[in-house]
Amino acid sequence: MIRRLLYIVCLVCVTAAAVAQTNIECVGTATQVVQKGDTLFFFADEVHLRSRIGAADWYSTQTGALVQSNAEEIYPDDGGYYLRKAGVNYTPVYAFTYPNYAPSGLTAEVTPYCQKTDLTVSGTVPTISYINENGQSRTYARACTIYYTTLAWNTEQWVDSLAQSTETLRTGTYQLPPIYRATDIVVRWDDAIADALGLMPDSVVGQLLEPHAVTCMPTTITTTRGGTDRSNEIERPKEASVLRGSAPLEIAFYSNPTPAAEYFSWRIYRGSDLIVQRQDEDLRYTFMEPGAYRVVHEVSNRYCPCADAVDPDCQHDSVEILVNVSESQLLVPNVFTPNGDGQNDEFRVVYRSIREFHCWIYNRWGKLVYEFTDPAKGWDGTINGRPAAEGAYFYVIRAMGTDADKNAQYVGLKASYKKRKLNADDALIGVYQLSGDINLIRGK
Repeated sequence: MIRRLLYIVCLVCVTAAAVAQTNIECVGTATQVVQKGDTLFFFADEVHLRSRIGAADWYSTQTGALVQSNAEEIYPDDGGYYLRKAGVNYTPVYAFTYPNYAPSGLTAEVTPYCQKTDLTVSGTVPTISYINENGQSRTYARACTIYYTTLAWNTEQWVDSLAQSTETLRTGTYQLPPIYRATDIVVRWDDAIADALGLMPDSVVGQLLEPHAVTCMPTTITTTRGGTDRSNEIERPKEASVLRGSAPLEIAFYSNPTPAAEYFSWRIYRGSDLIVQRQDEDLRYTFMEPGAYRVVHEVSNRYCPCADAVDPDCQHDSVEILVNVSESQLLVPNVFTPNGDGQNDEFRVVYRSIREFHCWIYNRWGKLVYEFTDPAKGWDGTINGRPAAEGAYFYVIRAMGTDADKNAQYVGLKASYKKRKLNADDALIGVYQLSGDINLIRGK
């Protein structure tokens, strides 16, 4: 569709800011533009020029012919004119009746692609041209502004965003960036001139009904393990935004695609090995084994089958997220002080990336006094609810790290009171068989 031009005649000369001064001024509603050193006047209706140096002879820059002699004002045709007085030629101006150059029959057609948007403008755009005083043919560079609404990511979600670009007004195809939502694309021309003349700028509108362009903005939420009850787990995920730390590291991945996305792919690599592949829009995965992971997410649309397309415009959007999982570790203290001062009141291990744990605690006579299976927990120094006596106790721990082989087994004797190390083979990565003394001290 095309919006027609409206104009209002005024009896004042409207000039643009910071323009060149000449010996010719406009009369009526007009605006002044300087292009490559040339002064151009655009009038809302007929051209009306006045000499600032009094009556003088008026000449055409195009033909060099005298247009009118000894006149202070003239109503000439569109074109270039200069003054001559007392044998001196003065700087010319170029005057145009703006409505004479209104484009006609313009239409706009939008063709969406995956990586761009083509806007094709058809119709007639008159050329505003003139011959300067040196006989050179010049054309005024008409400008247009292209407006449309696309989507922009605001750190949480996609929101509407007005986009615009300034181009040279012409017929033919304008190549725009990919547009991610349905929108009208408005081409409006000669804004500055129309505004200065008090006219409503003309425009033509094309419609993007079904965008092809796709992109995504993946976000993640990591399941946190916090609080004082897990203060002995080092590198535990404490914030939902972290992508590294102690296993199990459970992370939810959200695609956040733009509307045209219909196909989704998630691939998780450990090193060069592909370990997970999913086709869902979102993904939840628990990382157990230590190492560096690459999570690759791709979105595509039904218009561009990127897997086998030869179309160079075919697009899928690919984003890579890095995740790092810590190796297992288990450290055991040999003393604790359950005296209620809030410091070292429990016998606790320090650990990370442990998937299996069992601890037995014995008194000096080999009697089992306490056992627990959660490495985040510990022994508070009581037996059946009563404070245990100070002195030496003995622990036996068997644990498996998330980096242990799935078929790994403990070696040696079953856990019992034995005053010797049970950790047999250091080559068994992630397998912990530990024993040793605990010193319970209640000093203040």
